Amino acid sequence: MMNTMGVIGSGAWGTTLALLLAKKGYATTLWEHHADRALETQRRRENTEFLPGIHFPLTLQVTSSLEQAVAGKTMILMVTPSQKMRENLRSLLPFLAPETLVVNASKGIELDTLKRMTEVLEEEIPNARARIATLSGPNLSSEVAQEKPTGAVVAALVPEVAIQIRTLLTTHYFRVYTSTDVPGVELGGALKNIIAIGAGIIDGLEFGENAKAAFITRGLAEISRLGIAAGANPLTFLGMAGIGDLVATCASPLSRNQQLGRRLARGEKLTEILQSTHSIAEGVTTTRAALQLAARYQVEMPIAELLGQIFFDELDPLKAVPELMLRDPKGELEGIMSAWVGGKG
Repeated sequence: MMNTMGVIGSGAWGTTLALLLAKKGYATTLWEHHADRALETQRRRENTEFLPGIHFPLTLQVTSSLEQAVAGKTMILMVTPSQKMRENLRSLLPFLAPETLVVNASKGIELDTLKRMTEVLEEEIPNARARIATLSGPNLSSEVAQEKPTGAVVAALVPEVAIQIRTLLTTHYFRVYTSTDVPGVELGGALKNIIAIGAGIIDGLEFGENAKAAFITRGLAEISRLGIAAGANPLTFLGMAGIGDLVATCASPLSRNQQLGRRLARGEKLTEILQSTHSIAEGVTTTRAALQLAARYQVEMPIAELLGQIFFDELDPLKAVPELMLRDPKGELEGIMSAWVGGKG
């Protein structure tokens, strides 16, 4: 039987993944929440808002009907904002076939419950364990849409599911690896957005490449401490969903979160920035969730704490960096090793 695909969420990343699947020859349906935008995108054969200039192949169709996007599909990819994931899952559930694979491609943590996205999938989808997975990696949408080469990782609780999804997603420019460390892959993908905002602040303040490199390195240590305490494999943070995604998002001006940091450094208010953009910077909400998880697992997250003060208490970014620099010196691996050995940071 012919493979058919559904992508739920028509932002930059959702559209990019729909393009990738459609270019492989799969009949792919992209779901757009607003009926008028769905009709316009289908008519124009391009997403003029997020990926202008990239034409849709005939194998890609756009709809506002969840039934059309979900019913009878081999695989659906969930690419909605993390805080809308549960709501969207409940809406599409009546159309979801028992054999359809469900892949999370969103990078965030549900704020009310502190659940990772696959945990939300497990709670909402009957018999989910044998058909869900999560996708992450250094995947800036516009570059993937232009078929520039990159890698990614798909993690599933059942190894055979990860291999099946890897086969469906891999192309000559999108190399997919597999993992069974679902918590590590998801937390790496979500938490790196916090660090990317901080990297953008450093760029905006023109503190230089040394400062940014040191910041990214300590950011990785912070992500690892929380991830290991939450049950992740430490080695995952050295892979595509860890250092790979972190470097891409922190270094590139194509990153929404990195751009948000630059604008904060220029003195813009967070509320004004969020209101002025049509794309979602997940790092702000993820900071709230990460700080609650850090308290739960008794893990130190000084970068997240300071960024939280910038976001929610209007701390001047220029004052935040010296506070980080003047923290008490310690051994470089302190906290990481104790988390590795004892499960706590």
